[in-house]
Amino acid sequence: MLTRLAEFKLDHSDLIEKTESIVANGGGIQLPPRDKKILGVANSVESFLALLYGLTATAETETFFPGHSEARYELTPSLLRKWDNGDWQFMPKEDRLCKELLIAHHDEFQGDQYCFDRLVRMQHYGLPTRLLDISGNPLVALFFACSGNTDQLKMPGEVIIFRVLSDGVKYHDSDTVSCLSNLSNLNYDQKNELVFTLEKDAFNEVEVVKRLLHHIKSEKSFFEARIVPDHLSSIICVKAKRTNTRIKSQSGAFLLFGHEAVLPDAGQKGIEISRITIEEKAHILGQLTQININATTLYPSIDQTAVDLQNQHQSPEPGKVAPSAAPDTP
Repeated sequence: MLTRLAEFKLDHSDLIEKTESIVANGGGIQLPPRDKKILGVANSVESFLALLYGLTATAETETFFPGHSEARYELTPSLLRKWDNGDWQFMPKEDRLCKELLIAHHDEFQGDQYCFDRLVRMQHYGLPTRLLDISGNPLVALFFACSGNTDQLKMPGEVIIFRVLSDGVKYHDSDTVSCLSNLSNLNYDQKNELVFTLEKDAFNEVEVVKRLLHHIKSEKSFFEARIVPDHLSSIICVKAKRTNTRIKSQSGAFLLFGHEAVLPDAGQKGIEISRITIEEKAHILGQLTQININATTLYPSIDQTAVDLQNQHQSPEPGKVAPSAAPDTP
């Protein structure tokens, strides 16, 4: 790329060639690892737990587990997903999505003190948000890695292990959480006006940051204009209030993504990522049911219980494996 650039920028070719030489010789530059860290393959609850017990325990970290029915699943919240051509699916309409749901079901959100609380509730009802569900219970993640339709039962799933530095785990009332959550109140053009390279004082004098501060003050009147630019593009782990039965039953926590934040497959500073490939899903689902981990206990609502009972007692079509009706979300 540098060689091609030198061909087009002849006036700067000497500088470009110097940079190219530094890169070629190492220059102290360390690229982040791109490969996924796979701990192994599990085809039973026993083999899954054995791989987990093989991890070295550390007092400085907390561990969380999302599970996905397809190993190719990207660690991206629904709001930040893109089409194959690179266009956003939902991001440009984030503020409108949130406002329309609040208007339509205002009473549902009356008890939510913070913007983060509202995002959690919106996530619960299926609205695209900047939250990625994770669980403190590895067997819950294993259940979701095995769930899905008939085709997904045949392909490898994945349980992802997040080891997060304890100092980096936030709570629902954290100031940093308020800053990131309230990005949802800015429209797309306003988000794109944020310049994260500015010094903190200059950053907080920008008009769009003052607008963000206004939204934060609506939930924290004491909040001062000291927003750290880097925080708004970061990814943090947040423990949510257990305000609904789903969060309680799934030991729920979330990764909260800042503006257009991307989580590398190998993790980032403060978040170490490893994976376990899941096979023999139908067998594992049967084992989990024996220890009372199923759609009924993880989605304790009457409609989900009815669907789960139907699937448990319906005879499978001859020659086919009966699919699990549980949604493919942690």
